[in-house]
Amino acid sequence: MASNRAKKPPLAVIAAGGTGGHMFPAQALAEELLARGWRVVLSTDARGARYAGGFPEAVTRRVVSSATFARGGMMARLLVPFRVLGGIVSAAGSMLLDRPAVVAGFGGYPSIPALGAAWMLRVPRLIHEQNGVLGRVNELFARRVSAVACGTWPTALPRGVEGQHTGNPVRAAVRERAASPYIAPGDYPMSIVVIGGSQGARVLSDVVPAALALLPERVRQYLRVAQQARPEDVDRVAAAYEAAGIPAEVAPFFDDIPRRFSEAQLVIARSGASTVADLTVIGRPSVLVPYAAAIRGEQAANARGLVEAGAAVLIPESHFTPEALAEQVHAILTTEQAAARMAQAATALGIPDAAMRLADLAERLAGPPPN
Repeated sequence: MASNRAKKPPLAVIAAGGTGGHMFPAQALAEELLARGWRVVLSTDARGARYAGGFPEAVTRRVVSSATFARGGMMARLLVPFRVLGGIVSAAGSMLLDRPAVVAGFGGYPSIPALGAAWMLRVPRLIHEQNGVLGRVNELFARRVSAVACGTWPTALPRGVEGQHTGNPVRAAVRERAASPYIAPGDYPMSIVVIGGSQGARVLSDVVPAALALLPERVRQYLRVAQQARPEDVDRVAAAYEAAGIPAEVAPFFDDIPRRFSEAQLVIARSGASTVADLTVIGRPSVLVPYAAAIRGEQAANARGLVEAGAAVLIPESHFTPEALAEQVHAILTTEQAAARMAQAATALGIPDAAMRLADLAERLAGPPPN
């Protein structure tokens, strides 16, 4: 007699670390798989769980133990292998109770337990690398997964490892504004958005207000600024704009970046992978300042495509002065056709269906559902 119990939809475990660069594309894949009828579990650590507020409510959060050698004192570092092993055992136990059809890792040390458990249990698995250079965890698993999806192309990969260019998945709020019409700068209010990634960037707080204050009054009078700054920098950044007579909204975090990008004439930002993806999908001119301390130079690699296409201006951090930035901002905001061409070039690089491409890859690895 046939069972009357409904079959469970396939399960995807998405493993990601605790920064926007990892969590935003993970969220985008979760949204796409849910729309396709999948069940989704987010596997992360306690820190990563704090960055998971944007995930749909239908996503189950599973907090596992993990750790990194990059933080803490000697005792904390000695405990790293045991905490990671404990996380792998816990993740494996959960997978034995409810076996996933696929596990997708997005980098960051909190993704180690789920990927490690999937490797042990021979669950189909993939990693997605957002940057043009593999992060440490993705480099560790690149030869131990069924597929390596690349958000930036080309991505430097270990010898013998082939990548698939899916693009960087963007959240639904970004896709809704894909290729938004661009209003070129002119003699009317112009919006500049300044962001430094999910952790903020002090150098932007130091340089950008001073640079915009150097612009001639005929340009400065039209500026409206939204700048993300670290909590300890908010007051001084706001005071600098007030002294320059520039209306500005300064906050540690904006939860409506897609809307702000779509309304901007110019974006000044770090070149994190998620920021670059949002810029290309929405299509906006930018001045990019790669994070100089990035060990693998991944932010410079992320910016390369936009710069070569004429969609962005790159200023190395070592040359990022108020005078240098003011010169570039003035050139963009006073040359309407140039700004419009930059917006068009950015849009041409966008991959708004990256989440769908990645979901297609996950479904191919998972194979047909069991009868």
